[in-house]
Amino acid sequence: MSDSSTNRIKIAPGFWTSLRGIGVEPIDVARQACLPLTVVNESLVTTAHYYAIWQAFSELVGDTAAGIVKLATAYETAQYPPDALATFHARDYRDALNRMARYKQMCPPENLRIREEDERCSIEVEWQYARQPGPPVLVGITLAYLLELGRRGTGRHLMARSVEFIHPMGDVQALEDYFGCRVRTGMDRNRLTLHRDDLNRPFMSYNEELLEILTPALNRTLDERQSQLTMSAKVKWILSRCLTRGQIDLGTAAFELRMSDRTLQRRLMDEGSSFKQLLEETRHEHALAYLANPTLEIKEVAFLVGYEDQNSFYRAFRSWEGETPAKWRASQEHWRSALVTEQT
Repeated sequence: MSDSSTNRIKIAPGFWTSLRGIGVEPIDVARQACLPLTVVNESLVTTAHYYAIWQAFSELVGDTAAGIVKLATAYETAQYPPDALATFHARDYRDALNRMARYKQMCPPENLRIREEDERCSIEVEWQYARQPGPPVLVGITLAYLLELGRRGTGRHLMARSVEFIHPMGDVQALEDYFGCRVRTGMDRNRLTLHRDDLNRPFMSYNEELLEILTPALNRTLDERQSQLTMSAKVKWILSRCLTRGQIDLGTAAFELRMSDRTLQRRLMDEGSSFKQLLEETRHEHALAYLANPTLEIKEVAFLVGYEDQNSFYRAFRSWEGETPAKWRASQEHWRSALVTEQT
């Protein structure tokens, strides 16, 4: 899929209304984000503008954790878009989470990966088509909404087992009070871990008739969206999700796409591409995005883009940018400082 088609994020209809409900004026958010005031009337924005809106909201609230808790609890169920409404009316919590993960594919930039093991169910937030990871407040809101979904659907004040964040999140105690568990920052992933037994809890809001109407329409929309993806775009999407899981090869991608290695190789050749080329492009794009975040050490960046050996990452980065990761980061910081000076 081209950048123009993936670089558009849909703002939920109730988003701005919910901000007003917690005392944050949408126009103030637009100003804080240095965006045109008309952005509050737009249903689609670029990824960069979407991230700027969330970051501005966090800055206006004054604390990332406070913003997460306030907005998660204030969002009215009646304002959910159709894809989220389908999850609210699911049969049980497990059905709701699986529907959320499926339909999230239609709503970049975040993607959800669910794993059930022993007494735990873990849900990780990954970045779908965007080249840069979203701001911490967006990660926190995403995980909070998942727990809020279970609470509203079951009518019980469910508690998480644990919550992990990559970046600092402000008042951690406020988050621990909300999630009902320990919250750790500075981790290697953004993850919500639930009690697996809670997934079996039925939803009081279950509506079979409504689901019979919504599900086919949502599935058609999702299928149409995925059918528009080129094979190269599909492979890069899979690579983006799998980089930190160790060595990934053509066979792994082919398995995820449910096709043979030979078929995938042929499809990529037809598009003038190759698996090796796509892997390099994905690592390169993600490396630049991660290096732009000064809180990440270079060895962490190397791991996040799939290199177990830091020296291998250094060699690859030199071939991409002609300089070391440290020099590239320093030059970017110098450029940003100069830009701020010019504007002031």
